[in-house]
Amino acid sequence: MQATIQANVQKWLTGNFEQSVKDEITALQQNNPDELADSFYRNLEFGTGGLRGIMGIGTNRMNKYTVGMATQGYANYLNKSFGEGNVKCVVGHDSRNNSRLFAEIVANVMGANGIKVYLFEALRPTPELSFAIRHLGCQGGVVCTASHNPKEYNGYKAYWNDGGQLVPPHDKNVIIEVDKVAGVDDVKWSGGESNITLIGKEMDEAYMQMIQSLSVYPEVCKAQHDLKIVYTSIHGTGITLVPQVLERFGFTNVTIVDEQKEPDGNFPTVVYPNPEEAEAMNIGLNKAKAMDADILLGTDPDSDRVGIAIKDHKGNWVLMNGNQTAVLAFNYMIEARKAKGINQPNDMVVKTIVTTEMIDAIAKASDIKCYNVLTGFKWIAELIKEKEATENYIVGGEESYGLMIGSQLRDKDAISAVALLCEMAAYEKNKGRSLYQKMIDLYVQYGFYKESLISITKKGMNGQAEIAEMMEGYRTNTPTSINGSAVVQLLDYQLQKGKNIQTGEEWTINLPKSNVLQFILADGSKISARPSGTEPKIKFYFSVNTKLDKAENFDAVHEQLNERIDGIIKDMKLK
Repeated sequence: MQATIQANVQKWLTGNFEQSVKDEITALQQNNPDELADSFYRNLEFGTGGLRGIMGIGTNRMNKYTVGMATQGYANYLNKSFGEGNVKCVVGHDSRNNSRLFAEIVANVMGANGIKVYLFEALRPTPELSFAIRHLGCQGGVVCTASHNPKEYNGYKAYWNDGGQLVPPHDKNVIIEVDKVAGVDDVKWSGGESNITLIGKEMDEAYMQMIQSLSVYPEVCKAQHDLKIVYTSIHGTGITLVPQVLERFGFTNVTIVDEQKEPDGNFPTVVYPNPEEAEAMNIGLNKAKAMDADILLGTDPDSDRVGIAIKDHKGNWVLMNGNQTAVLAFNYMIEARKAKGINQPNDMVVKTIVTTEMIDAIAKASDIKCYNVLTGFKWIAELIKEKEATENYIVGGEESYGLMIGSQLRDKDAISAVALLCEMAAYEKNKGRSLYQKMIDLYVQYGFYKESLISITKKGMNGQAEIAEMMEGYRTNTPTSINGSAVVQLLDYQLQKGKNIQTGEEWTINLPKSNVLQFILADGSKISARPSGTEPKIKFYFSVNTKLDKAENFDAVHEQLNERIDGIIKDMKLK
């Protein structure tokens, strides 16, 4: 490890790098050797979402050099795959510090490699980039974002010609090409500026028209046009389009959270710019309470995730988790389309393996196919591509606050999700009830499913090793019972094998390899362990369920399910 660090440092000290970078390395050598080691102990790699890391100097950091070298490798692969002179690419970015700089570097390197580049004139939501790839008939795309990570991070998501993020074999092949780029001297930094075209308003218009076409009940939006909506962009890109889209849907009573309205990579009002975090939604929640709103919605910096808050059955404001939001969205797209008579016999929906199985139950009751894929919207996009000739994709989603409605783009899209969630609230209000009351009704109809998530972070060079040890321990010493309920199945997505613990029966899991383990308990509980592909953390997902005979018993059953989850966490010693 030390030899690798020294070799990487030496390459930067003697290579074609700016003097200010070399001075900073020297300062780290003298004053902060631990930071130097973490900055240079490895090359920043493509994970499940491309590049993502802390900004700074070094091979393990996001900076102009690592971005340039990654882009050179990606450009080489695009040219090899489609032929030089035949490649078009869209480049976009979010509100993070250095995102515009990185996007321009990507555009310049792509252009210098003979690739036709469509560069967004300013920050835009990530899903619009996915839409633009398809709309412009491009072969690839890059967006510079670290999604919901803290302000120290930035990243780089690479896309393929279907508008989805890279999947096998392209993801591994791009890594191979990136690894071939030996240093900054191998990068074509400039010379292709004439290949770059700025895009903006016309693409916005096409994208917003597409979103409008997703509306199932536009007449209900008009009838409930004064639905009280509060929206926060959490200093991100959502502010560029969400207000316009809500206006197009006919909503006239939209309040923007001014304190979080300005795009700002320092995210001054939050620690984590993530609608999954209660703290990020707090200012909006206070505003929603003060004005007695119907719904609060928040999007993350690159606007691919959406979080909502609504009033519960007692009139108290609650933040819905991603599974609940997904249940409402999936059910609406199935139920409303059926009521409108626009459903098709080959309709299908897609979710990830760690997302609530309540969606499977809803789809089954409506005789609609529900496919389960690995975590990440790239797998949803891949399945749509596989099935689009024979099946009609309606909606896809995952528990981490991601929804993708309609197939005209291939990534999670908080802009369309905000609009459709507001339409759902209007639809229920038109019937004289709230979204939360609808949620309880669905629990009575399909079963009460309750989910929770714990994320454990292991920082630094040893973090990944500690996480690997945890996973290996679960594989080799599988628990026989958890919280007093027998473990009846172990699903190992890395080995692509399922096993009945009690009978020894094994079967093949027909999904790509992924480092995920799932324990299925006799009482119907499901626990999933999944290391992150982009961050030094491991996530544990918990799902429990039982019957809810009537709405009046909601609180008592809710408490029982909470106790079951707490028991599982305690038994697994995760807290």
